[in-house]
Amino acid sequence: MRCLLIGASGFIGGQVRARLAADPAVTVIPAGRSGPMRLDLTEGPLVARLREAAPDVIVNCAGTIDGSPSELALGNVVAVARLLSAMSAAGLSSRLVHLGSAAEYGAVPAGMSVAESSTPQPVSAYGMSKLAGTELVLAARRDGLTATVLRVFNPIGPGTPSTLLPGRLAAALRDPAIRLGRLDGHRDFVDVRDVAAAVEVACWVTGALPGIVNIGSGRATALRDLTALAAGMAGVPQPIEESTGSARSAAVSWLRADITVAAATLGFRPAYSLSDSLRSLVAA
Repeated sequence: MRCLLIGASGFIGGQVRARLAADPAVTVIPAGRSGPMRLDLTEGPLVARLREAAPDVIVNCAGTIDGSPSELALGNVVAVARLLSAMSAAGLSSRLVHLGSAAEYGAVPAGMSVAESSTPQPVSAYGMSKLAGTELVLAARRDGLTATVLRVFNPIGPGTPSTLLPGRLAAALRDPAIRLGRLDGHRDFVDVRDVAAAVEVACWVTGALPGIVNIGSGRATALRDLTALAAGMAGVPQPIEESTGSARSAAVSWLRADITVAAATLGFRPAYSLSDSLRSLVAA
């Protein structure tokens, strides 16, 4: 299998690359804005690059997490539209595995496990841009493209960037001057290595997958509990909490994935506990 991995140098993309590269039956073609194969979804000659790669599967781990609404739209909507257009123009029959985000769901009632059938109601520019990208993939799927969106909940584990809460928490454990935002919510943290395992299975599935598949742990963790556990592992006081939080998640107090579909279609079961994820994060 030839797999074109877009965003191969990113947090999730790096883990997906390591996972796929460990399989001798897979040829990974890493692509991104830098590296051996330059492929920027926001500009450049995509059609020729896709024909050159001739992939059986395209995995899109690229995206924009922070930025202005226009930057988010460029990285999460325009980029997806250009990829889909280029795939069509290149005449590719490749399977597309696209990574979405739980931010697409928006606010959900406390205690609820959110399923793929839930109506998305994103509350942030980030969530709106990711949902728009997902809708483009689903539209292409209705037109015959073999594609699925893995809607990833809150990734955690080795290499978590400081743009995500666990990464900022790790930085705050090293530097007491770093403050955390509000910690009064609950999130579904899923290890990035489990996400990579789900991507690998999605690449190999021969039959049709659902349009959207939640990838999470199926557990909601209080953010203050996460912080206390990490601080205990590191043997340091808990970082100071501030009264403001991330614009991406300020209006969302609860998230827990229903992973029934992932279990049924991908055989997905999280292999890493939250303690495992935190241990690798704190050690790094």
